[in-house]
Amino acid sequence: MADTQQVDEQANEQVDDGKQAARAERKAAKLAKEIGAFVREHGGAEGQVAHLGQKGARIVLVGEDGGWGDLVAPTHAIALSAVEKAGITVHEDFDGEFAAKVRTGPYEWTRMAGIQIGGPKNA
Repeated sequence: MADTQQVDEQANEQVDDGKQAARAERKAAKLAKEIGAFVREHGGAEGQVAHLGQKGARIVLVGEDGGWGDLVAPTHAIALSAVEKAGITVHEDFDGEFAAKVRTGPYEWTRMAGIQIGGPKNA
């Protein structure tokens, strides 16, 4: 009886692992689709994946036109899978030539100034 119970528990764990893997695959595919939309809108894109601790990983995207955005994945592995599926170049760090491609507009500047030094608020 104990052997049967152990086999049943192992089978249940395998089913749970399979469900988690399928869920992770669907999430990566959804993120890849969103990355693809960003790539099309901005004439191409490059990215960087950063750990967010227990919250997962942040995928920062920089378009060829300087536009930028980000997505959050529940795990670093899912984030890496998503950028791989999307086929974009991924940088180790957000610095140098990659960071220089980012173009900020008036919204970002007034928002940063408004928060940091009492500049105009965005209404």
